[in-house]
Amino acid sequence: MAILVDDPIWPAHGRLWAHLVSDADLSELHAFAAAHGVPARSFDRDHYDVPQDVVPRLIAGGARHVTGKELVRALIASGLRVTARERRS
Repeated sequence: MAILVDDPIWPAHGRLWAHLVSDADLSELHAFAAAHGVPARSFDRDHYDVPQDVVPRLIAGGARHVTGKELVRALIASGLRVTARERRS
């Protein structure tokens, strides 16, 4: 099992944001996020949105830095991915 974080390229609220996911288990993801000070309100169904300044701390804490494409592939392969259709319903 691994925790993955991609590049902070998503602009919102005057900052750039990255995604934090697990490649296997949401409980592992929640535990990692809590242990590294990522607030629960940052969780969005299958990932956490994390600001650019937090990414180095997450990597130092054990998250594996990957590209956005690698992150999405791992999330889909894990079965944890919430599709756009599921988000709308």
